[in-house]
Amino acid sequence: MIATIERLSGLEWKSQGTVFLVGFGHAGTHWIIGSIYVLLPYIQRDLQFSYTAVGTLFTVFHFSAFAANFASGLLVDVTGRRVALMVASLTLGGAAFMASGWALGMPVLMALMILIGATNNLWHPPAISFLSRLYPNSRGYALSIHAFGASFGDIVAPLAMGVLLVGLTWQSTVKLSALPVFLIAAVIGVFLIARDSHTPDQNGEAKRGMSLKEYFTGISTLLRDRSVVGLALMAGVRSMAQSGLLLFIPLYLANVLQVGPTLVGVGIAAMQLGGMIAGPIAGTWSDRAGRRPVVLAGLSGSTLVIAALTLAGNEVLFIAGISLLVGGIGIMNIMLVSVTERRREIGLRMALGARRADVLRQFLIEATMLSIAGGLAGVVFGLAGASLVADAIGVEAAVEPLPVLAAFLFAGSVGIIFGYYPARRASRLDPIVALRRE
Repeated sequence: MIATIERLSGLEWKSQGTVFLVGFGHAGTHWIIGSIYVLLPYIQRDLQFSYTAVGTLFTVFHFSAFAANFASGLLVDVTGRRVALMVASLTLGGAAFMASGWALGMPVLMALMILIGATNNLWHPPAISFLSRLYPNSRGYALSIHAFGASFGDIVAPLAMGVLLVGLTWQSTVKLSALPVFLIAAVIGVFLIARDSHTPDQNGEAKRGMSLKEYFTGISTLLRDRSVVGLALMAGVRSMAQSGLLLFIPLYLANVLQVGPTLVGVGIAAMQLGGMIAGPIAGTWSDRAGRRPVVLAGLSGSTLVIAALTLAGNEVLFIAGISLLVGGIGIMNIMLVSVTERRREIGLRMALGARRADVLRQFLIEATMLSIAGGLAGVVFGLAGASLVADAIGVEAAVEPLPVLAAFLFAGSVGIIFGYYPARRASRLDPIVALRRE
Protein backbone atom coordinates (compact mmCIF):
# COMPACT_ATOMS: atom_id res chain seq x y z
CA MET A 1 0.00 0.00 0.00
CA ILE A 2 2.73 2.46 1.02
CA ALA A 3 4.82 1.50 -2.01
CA THR A 4 1.83 2.17 -4.30
CA ILE A 5 1.27 5.62 -2.80
CA GLU A 6 4.96 6.45 -3.18
CA ARG A 7 4.94 5.29 -6.82
CA LEU A 8 1.80 7.26 -7.75
CA SER A 9 2.73 10.46 -5.92
CA GLY A 10 6.48 10.42 -6.58
CA LEU A 11 7.13 11.19 -2.89
CA GLU A 12 8.59 9.04 -0.13
CA TRP A 13 6.19 8.11 2.65
CA LYS A 14 8.02 10.24 5.23
CA SER A 15 7.55 13.30 3.01
CA GLN A 16 3.77 12.89 2.80
CA GLY A 17 3.26 14.35 6.27
CA THR A 18 4.41 17.83 5.26
CA VAL A 19 2.13 17.87 2.23
CA PHE A 20 -0.94 16.85 4.23
CA LEU A 21 -0.08 19.21 7.09
CA VAL A 22 -0.07 22.19 4.72
CA GLY A 23 -3.28 20.81 3.19
CA PHE A 24 -4.94 20.80 6.61
CA GLY A 25 -3.76 24.37 7.10
CA HIS A 26 -5.59 25.27 3.90
CA ALA A 27 -8.63 23.46 5.32
CA GLY A 28 -8.38 25.76 8.36
CA THR A 29 -8.68 28.91 6.26
CA HIS A 30 -11.68 27.48 4.40
CA TRP A 31 -13.17 26.27 7.69
CA ILE A 32 -13.51 29.91 8.76
CA ILE A 33 -15.24 31.22 5.64
CA GLY A 34 -17.34 28.04 5.25
CA SER A 35 -18.58 28.51 8.80
CA ILE A 36 -19.45 32.18 8.25
CA TYR A 37 -21.74 31.38 5.31
CA VAL A 38 -23.86 29.03 7.46
CA LEU A 39 -23.84 31.39 10.44
CA LEU A 40 -24.87 34.34 8.28
CA PRO A 41 -28.70 34.02 8.49
CA TYR A 42 -28.59 33.79 12.28
CA ILE A 43 -26.20 36.75 12.57
CA GLN A 44 -28.56 38.71 10.33
CA ARG A 45 -31.60 37.91 12.47
CA ASP A 46 -29.90 38.60 15.80
CA LEU A 47 -28.29 41.89 14.77
CA GLN A 48 -31.25 42.86 12.55
CA PHE A 49 -29.21 43.46 9.41
CA SER A 50 -30.89 44.18 6.09
CA TYR A 51 -29.94 42.22 2.97
CA THR A 52 -28.10 45.31 1.76
CA ALA A 53 -26.05 45.35 4.96
CA VAL A 54 -25.21 41.66 4.53
CA GLY A 55 -24.14 42.27 0.94
CA THR A 56 -22.01 45.21 2.03
CA LEU A 57 -20.38 43.09 4.71
CA PHE A 58 -19.28 40.49 2.19
CA THR A 59 -18.27 43.08 -0.38
CA VAL A 60 -15.86 44.50 2.17
CA PHE A 61 -14.66 40.97 2.98
CA HIS A 62 -13.85 40.17 -0.65
CA PHE A 63 -12.30 43.58 -1.30
CA SER A 64 -9.92 43.12 1.63
CA ALA A 65 -9.07 39.63 0.33
CA PHE A 66 -8.37 41.14 -3.10
CA ALA A 67 -6.12 43.83 -1.65
CA ALA A 68 -4.30 41.30 0.54
CA ASN A 69 -3.21 39.32 -2.53
CA PHE A 70 -0.77 42.06 -3.50
CA ALA A 71 0.68 42.48 -0.01
CA SER A 72 0.92 38.74 0.71
CA GLY A 73 2.75 38.02 -2.54
CA LEU A 74 5.16 40.85 -1.81
CA LEU A 75 5.81 39.58 1.73
CA VAL A 76 6.51 36.05 0.54
CA ASP A 77 8.84 37.04 -2.29
CA VAL A 78 10.78 39.65 -0.31
CA THR A 79 11.05 37.97 3.11
CA GLY A 80 10.92 34.29 2.15
CA ARG A 81 9.25 33.53 5.53
CA ARG A 82 6.65 31.13 4.15
CA VAL A 83 5.88 29.05 7.24
CA ALA A 84 5.75 32.11 9.50
CA LEU A 85 3.25 33.74 7.14
CA MET A 86 1.12 30.58 7.04
CA VAL A 87 1.03 30.49 10.85
CA ALA A 88 0.20 34.20 10.96
CA SER A 89 -2.64 33.72 8.47
CA LEU A 90 -4.28 31.01 10.57
CA THR A 91 -3.67 32.69 13.93
CA LEU A 92 -4.89 36.16 12.98
CA GLY A 93 -7.83 34.75 10.99
CA GLY A 94 -8.84 32.49 13.89
CA ALA A 95 -8.57 35.38 16.34
CA ALA A 96 -10.75 37.64 14.19
CA PHE A 97 -13.26 34.82 13.72
CA MET A 98 -13.46 34.20 17.47
CA ALA A 99 -13.75 37.92 18.21
CA SER A 100 -16.76 38.16 15.91
CA GLY A 101 -18.65 36.16 18.53
CA TRP A 102 -18.59 39.27 20.71
CA ALA A 103 -19.55 41.72 17.93
CA LEU A 104 -22.70 43.72 18.67
CA GLY A 105 -23.04 45.81 15.54
CA MET A 106 -22.02 46.46 11.96
CA PRO A 107 -18.85 48.58 12.54
CA VAL A 108 -17.08 45.98 14.69
CA LEU A 109 -18.22 43.06 12.55
CA MET A 110 -17.11 44.84 9.37
CA ALA A 111 -13.64 45.50 10.82
CA LEU A 112 -13.32 41.83 11.76
CA MET A 113 -14.50 40.70 8.31
CA ILE A 114 -11.80 42.89 6.76
CA LEU A 115 -9.20 41.13 8.89
CA ILE A 116 -10.65 37.68 8.10
CA GLY A 117 -10.66 38.42 4.37
CA ALA A 118 -7.08 39.69 4.42
CA THR A 119 -5.70 36.78 6.45
CA ASN A 120 -7.68 34.25 4.40
CA ASN A 121 -5.84 35.33 1.25
CA LEU A 122 -2.56 35.73 3.11
CA TRP A 123 -2.41 31.91 3.20
CA HIS A 124 -2.18 31.08 -0.50
CA PRO A 125 1.10 32.69 -1.69
CA PRO A 126 3.30 31.27 1.11
CA ALA A 127 1.65 27.84 1.07
CA ILE A 128 1.75 27.36 -2.70
CA SER A 129 5.32 28.63 -3.04
CA PHE A 130 6.43 26.51 -0.05
CA LEU A 131 5.07 23.32 -1.62
CA SER A 132 6.32 24.22 -5.10
CA ARG A 133 9.87 24.81 -3.91
CA LEU A 134 9.94 21.83 -1.55
CA TYR A 135 8.55 19.37 -4.13
CA PRO A 136 9.57 20.62 -7.61
CA ASN A 137 9.26 17.15 -9.15
CA SER A 138 5.89 16.36 -7.53
CA ARG A 139 4.39 19.84 -7.63
CA GLY A 140 1.08 18.73 -9.18
CA TYR A 141 0.49 16.11 -6.50
CA ALA A 142 1.46 18.48 -3.67
CA LEU A 143 -0.84 21.23 -4.93
CA SER A 144 -3.69 18.76 -5.46
CA ILE A 145 -3.47 17.77 -1.77
CA HIS A 146 -3.43 21.48 -0.91
CA ALA A 147 -6.62 21.96 -2.98
CA PHE A 148 -8.16 18.86 -1.40
CA GLY A 149 -7.65 20.46 2.02
CA ALA A 150 -9.70 23.45 0.90
CA SER A 151 -12.52 21.19 -0.28
CA PHE A 152 -12.39 19.27 3.00
CA GLY A 153 -12.78 22.49 4.98
CA ASP A 154 -15.57 23.72 2.69
CA ILE A 155 -17.55 20.49 3.22
CA VAL A 156 -16.96 19.78 6.91
CA ALA A 157 -17.40 23.35 8.21
CA PRO A 158 -21.04 23.82 7.05
CA LEU A 159 -22.03 20.42 8.43
CA ALA A 160 -20.36 21.15 11.78
CA MET A 161 -21.97 24.60 12.03
CA GLY A 162 -25.38 23.15 11.21
CA VAL A 163 -25.09 20.64 14.05
CA LEU A 164 -23.69 23.13 16.59
CA LEU A 165 -26.38 25.74 15.86
CA VAL A 166 -29.08 23.26 16.87
CA GLY A 167 -28.04 23.56 20.52
CA LEU A 168 -25.93 26.74 20.70
CA THR A 169 -26.28 30.40 19.84
CA TRP A 170 -24.32 31.70 16.88
CA GLN A 171 -21.99 33.55 19.28
CA SER A 172 -21.08 30.38 21.19
CA THR A 173 -20.74 28.45 17.94
CA VAL A 174 -18.24 30.99 16.58
CA LYS A 175 -16.10 30.94 19.73
CA LEU A 176 -16.00 27.15 19.81
CA SER A 177 -15.36 26.80 16.09
CA ALA A 178 -12.25 28.99 16.17
CA LEU A 179 -10.35 26.53 18.36
CA PRO A 180 -9.45 24.00 15.58
CA VAL A 181 -7.86 26.83 13.58
CA PHE A 182 -5.51 27.70 16.46
CA LEU A 183 -4.64 24.02 16.87
CA ILE A 184 -3.68 23.65 13.20
CA ALA A 185 -1.59 26.85 13.35
CA ALA A 186 0.28 25.53 16.39
CA VAL A 187 1.02 22.17 14.77
CA ILE A 188 2.31 23.82 11.57
CA GLY A 189 4.48 26.17 13.61
CA VAL A 190 5.99 23.36 15.67
CA PHE A 191 6.73 20.93 12.83
CA LEU A 192 7.52 23.20 9.87
CA ILE A 193 9.09 26.39 11.26
CA ALA A 194 12.57 24.82 11.07
CA ARG A 195 12.23 24.68 7.27
CA ASP A 196 11.30 28.34 7.00
CA SER A 197 14.82 29.66 6.51
CA HIS A 198 16.13 26.96 4.19
CA THR A 199 13.39 25.73 1.88
CA PRO A 200 15.42 24.52 -1.15
CA ASP A 201 14.78 25.65 -4.66
CA GLN A 202 14.86 23.39 -7.75
CA ASN A 203 18.67 23.28 -7.62
CA GLY A 204 18.70 22.31 -3.95
CA GLU A 205 19.88 25.75 -2.85
CA ALA A 206 18.22 27.86 -0.17
CA LYS A 207 17.07 31.35 -1.04
CA ARG A 208 15.49 33.83 1.33
CA GLY A 209 13.68 36.12 -1.05
CA MET A 210 14.02 38.69 -3.81
CA SER A 211 14.54 42.43 -3.86
CA LEU A 212 11.67 44.88 -4.33
CA LYS A 213 13.02 45.73 -7.78
CA GLU A 214 12.97 42.06 -8.82
CA TYR A 215 9.44 41.67 -7.44
CA PHE A 216 7.92 44.61 -9.34
CA THR A 217 9.78 43.63 -12.50
CA GLY A 218 8.18 40.21 -12.28
CA ILE A 219 4.73 41.73 -11.72
CA SER A 220 5.20 43.95 -14.78
CA THR A 221 6.14 40.93 -16.88
CA LEU A 222 3.04 39.03 -15.76
CA LEU A 223 0.72 41.92 -16.58
CA ARG A 224 2.07 42.01 -20.13
CA ASP A 225 1.18 38.34 -20.62
CA ARG A 226 -2.31 38.27 -22.18
CA SER A 227 -2.90 34.63 -21.30
CA VAL A 228 -2.23 35.31 -17.61
CA VAL A 229 -4.52 38.35 -17.62
CA GLY A 230 -7.24 36.41 -19.46
CA LEU A 231 -7.00 33.53 -17.00
CA ALA A 232 -7.27 35.96 -14.09
CA LEU A 233 -10.38 37.59 -15.57
CA MET A 234 -12.01 34.20 -16.19
CA ALA A 235 -11.25 33.14 -12.63
CA GLY A 236 -12.80 36.40 -11.43
CA VAL A 237 -16.06 35.72 -13.27
CA ARG A 238 -16.21 32.20 -11.83
CA SER A 239 -15.50 33.46 -8.31
CA MET A 240 -18.17 36.15 -8.66
CA ALA A 241 -20.82 33.55 -9.48
CA GLN A 242 -19.65 31.20 -6.74
CA SER A 243 -19.58 33.95 -4.10
CA GLY A 244 -23.08 35.07 -5.08
CA LEU A 245 -24.43 31.53 -4.72
CA LEU A 246 -22.71 30.94 -1.38
CA LEU A 247 -24.18 34.18 -0.04
CA PHE A 248 -27.67 33.59 -1.47
CA ILE A 249 -28.22 29.91 -0.63
CA PRO A 250 -28.08 30.02 3.21
CA LEU A 251 -30.20 33.18 3.36
CA TYR A 252 -32.79 31.68 1.02
CA LEU A 253 -32.92 28.36 2.86
CA ALA A 254 -33.18 29.90 6.33
CA ASN A 255 -35.32 32.99 5.64
CA VAL A 256 -37.57 31.94 2.75
CA LEU A 257 -37.86 28.15 2.99
CA GLN A 258 -37.61 28.32 6.81
CA VAL A 259 -35.36 25.27 7.19
CA GLY A 260 -33.29 24.50 10.26
CA PRO A 261 -29.53 25.09 10.58
CA THR A 262 -28.69 21.44 9.89
CA LEU A 263 -30.30 21.54 6.44
CA VAL A 264 -28.66 24.90 5.72
CA GLY A 265 -25.30 23.26 6.41
CA VAL A 266 -26.22 20.27 4.26
CA GLY A 267 -27.15 22.55 1.37
CA ILE A 268 -23.81 24.35 1.40
CA ALA A 269 -21.88 21.10 1.89
CA ALA A 270 -23.73 19.44 -1.00
CA MET A 271 -22.61 22.12 -3.43
CA GLN A 272 -19.00 21.92 -2.24
CA LEU A 273 -18.97 18.10 -2.34
CA GLY A 274 -20.19 18.03 -5.92
CA GLY A 275 -17.51 20.52 -6.88
CA MET A 276 -14.81 18.39 -5.24
CA ILE A 277 -15.93 15.33 -7.22
CA ALA A 278 -16.33 17.13 -10.55
CA GLY A 279 -13.03 19.03 -10.27
CA PRO A 280 -10.55 16.21 -11.06
CA ILE A 281 -12.77 15.02 -13.93
CA ALA A 282 -12.88 18.51 -15.42
CA GLY A 283 -9.12 18.83 -15.00
CA THR A 284 -8.50 15.56 -16.85
CA TRP A 285 -10.87 16.59 -19.62
CA SER A 286 -9.26 20.03 -20.00
CA ASP A 287 -5.82 18.43 -20.37
CA ARG A 288 -7.09 16.33 -23.27
CA ALA A 289 -9.76 18.42 -24.96
CA GLY A 290 -8.59 21.96 -24.22
CA ARG A 291 -9.75 24.64 -21.76
CA ARG A 292 -12.48 26.24 -23.87
CA PRO A 293 -14.91 23.24 -23.91
CA VAL A 294 -14.54 22.90 -20.12
CA VAL A 295 -15.36 26.54 -19.51
CA LEU A 296 -18.26 26.53 -22.01
CA ALA A 297 -19.78 23.34 -20.60
CA GLY A 298 -19.38 24.44 -16.99
CA LEU A 299 -20.86 27.89 -17.46
CA SER A 300 -23.72 26.64 -19.65
CA GLY A 301 -24.68 23.82 -17.30
CA SER A 302 -24.45 26.07 -14.24
CA THR A 303 -26.68 28.68 -15.87
CA LEU A 304 -29.38 26.11 -16.70
CA VAL A 305 -29.51 24.60 -13.22
CA ILE A 306 -29.38 27.95 -11.43
CA ALA A 307 -32.37 29.06 -13.52
CA ALA A 308 -34.18 25.82 -12.62
CA LEU A 309 -33.52 26.39 -8.90
CA THR A 310 -35.88 29.36 -9.00
CA LEU A 311 -38.75 26.92 -9.60
CA ALA A 312 -38.01 24.81 -6.50
CA GLY A 313 -40.89 25.18 -4.08
CA ASN A 314 -39.47 23.44 -1.01
CA GLU A 315 -36.20 22.81 0.75
CA VAL A 316 -35.80 19.20 -0.45
CA LEU A 317 -36.05 20.17 -4.12
CA PHE A 318 -33.76 23.15 -3.62
CA ILE A 319 -30.99 21.15 -1.90
CA ALA A 320 -31.35 18.40 -4.49
CA GLY A 321 -31.02 21.04 -7.20
CA ILE A 322 -27.83 22.37 -5.63
CA SER A 323 -26.37 18.87 -5.67
CA LEU A 324 -27.44 18.35 -9.28
CA LEU A 325 -25.86 21.68 -10.22
CA VAL A 326 -22.44 20.12 -9.79
CA GLY A 327 -23.37 16.47 -10.25
CA GLY A 328 -24.83 17.18 -13.67
CA ILE A 329 -21.71 19.06 -14.69
CA GLY A 330 -19.73 16.01 -13.53
CA ILE A 331 -21.78 13.82 -15.89
CA MET A 332 -21.15 16.28 -18.70
CA ASN A 333 -17.42 16.19 -18.02
CA ILE A 334 -17.35 12.38 -18.02
CA MET A 335 -19.19 12.20 -21.33
CA LEU A 336 -16.94 14.81 -22.94
CA VAL A 337 -13.87 12.84 -21.87
CA SER A 338 -15.55 9.79 -23.39
CA VAL A 339 -16.07 11.64 -26.69
CA THR A 340 -12.40 12.65 -26.76
CA GLU A 341 -11.21 9.11 -26.02
CA ARG A 342 -13.54 7.44 -28.55
CA ARG A 343 -13.01 9.62 -31.61
CA ARG A 344 -11.73 6.71 -33.70
CA GLU A 345 -14.79 4.65 -32.78
CA ILE A 346 -17.10 7.53 -33.73
CA GLY A 347 -15.25 8.11 -36.99
CA LEU A 348 -15.46 4.40 -37.87
CA ARG A 349 -19.19 4.29 -37.19
CA MET A 350 -19.83 7.34 -39.34
CA ALA A 351 -17.58 5.99 -42.12
CA LEU A 352 -19.67 2.79 -42.13
CA GLY A 353 -22.89 4.73 -42.60
CA ALA A 354 -24.00 5.94 -39.18
CA ARG A 355 -25.79 9.28 -39.34
CA ARG A 356 -25.26 12.20 -36.99
CA ALA A 357 -28.61 11.43 -35.39
CA ASP A 358 -27.43 7.88 -34.63
CA VAL A 359 -24.29 9.09 -32.87
CA LEU A 360 -26.28 11.76 -31.02
CA ARG A 361 -28.77 9.12 -29.85
CA GLN A 362 -25.97 6.76 -28.76
CA PHE A 363 -24.28 9.27 -26.46
CA LEU A 364 -27.58 10.59 -25.10
CA ILE A 365 -28.56 7.04 -24.14
CA GLU A 366 -25.18 6.51 -22.46
CA ALA A 367 -25.49 9.73 -20.45
CA THR A 368 -29.07 8.88 -19.46
CA MET A 369 -28.12 5.36 -18.38
CA LEU A 370 -25.23 6.78 -16.35
CA SER A 371 -27.53 9.13 -14.45
CA ILE A 372 -30.26 6.49 -14.05
CA ALA A 373 -27.72 4.08 -12.58
CA GLY A 374 -26.71 6.79 -10.12
CA GLY A 375 -30.36 7.49 -9.32
CA LEU A 376 -31.05 3.79 -8.76
CA ALA A 377 -28.04 3.51 -6.46
CA GLY A 378 -29.28 6.57 -4.56
CA VAL A 379 -32.75 5.04 -4.11
CA VAL A 380 -31.28 1.74 -2.88
CA PHE A 381 -28.88 3.37 -0.43
CA GLY A 382 -31.58 5.82 0.69
CA LEU A 383 -34.06 3.07 1.48
CA ALA A 384 -31.39 0.99 3.19
CA GLY A 385 -30.20 3.98 5.20
CA ALA A 386 -33.74 4.90 6.26
CA SER A 387 -34.34 1.31 7.40
CA LEU A 388 -31.10 1.16 9.38
CA VAL A 389 -31.75 4.51 11.10
CA ALA A 390 -35.34 3.49 11.89
CA ASP A 391 -34.17 0.23 13.45
CA ALA A 392 -31.49 2.02 15.45
CA ILE A 393 -33.87 4.52 17.04
CA GLY A 394 -36.82 2.12 17.32
CA VAL A 395 -39.32 3.68 14.91
CA GLU A 396 -40.94 2.54 11.68
CA ALA A 397 -39.65 4.04 8.44
CA ALA A 398 -42.44 5.43 6.24
CA VAL A 399 -41.37 5.79 2.62
CA GLU A 400 -43.86 7.14 0.08
CA PRO A 401 -43.36 5.76 -3.46
CA LEU A 402 -44.22 8.98 -5.33
CA PRO A 403 -41.20 11.06 -4.15
CA VAL A 404 -38.91 8.08 -4.79
CA LEU A 405 -40.25 7.72 -8.34
CA ALA A 406 -39.98 11.47 -8.94
CA ALA A 407 -36.35 11.48 -7.79
CA PHE A 408 -35.56 8.53 -10.06
CA LEU A 409 -37.14 10.18 -13.10
CA PHE A 410 -35.44 13.47 -12.30
CA ALA A 411 -32.07 11.70 -12.27
CA GLY A 412 -32.78 10.41 -15.77
CA SER A 413 -33.73 13.88 -16.99
CA VAL A 414 -30.42 15.25 -15.67
CA GLY A 415 -28.61 12.77 -17.91
CA ILE A 416 -30.55 13.98 -20.93
CA ILE A 417 -30.03 17.69 -20.17
CA PHE A 418 -26.33 17.51 -19.32
CA GLY A 419 -25.59 14.78 -21.85
CA TYR A 420 -26.90 16.74 -24.84
CA TYR A 421 -23.83 18.93 -25.36
CA PRO A 422 -21.32 16.00 -25.36
CA ALA A 423 -23.66 14.00 -27.62
CA ARG A 424 -23.98 16.90 -30.06
CA ARG A 425 -20.21 17.38 -30.01
CA ALA A 426 -19.73 13.68 -30.88
CA SER A 427 -22.29 13.79 -33.70
CA ARG A 428 -20.60 16.77 -35.36
CA LEU A 429 -17.13 15.20 -35.58
CA ASP A 430 -15.58 14.95 -39.04
CA PRO A 431 -15.14 11.19 -39.66
CA ILE A 432 -11.92 11.69 -41.61
CA VAL A 433 -10.33 13.75 -38.83
CA ALA A 434 -11.63 11.32 -36.19
CA LEU A 435 -10.13 8.29 -37.95
CA ARG A 436 -6.73 9.96 -38.06
CA ARG A 437 -6.62 10.15 -34.27
CA GLU A 438 -4.21 7.67 -32.68
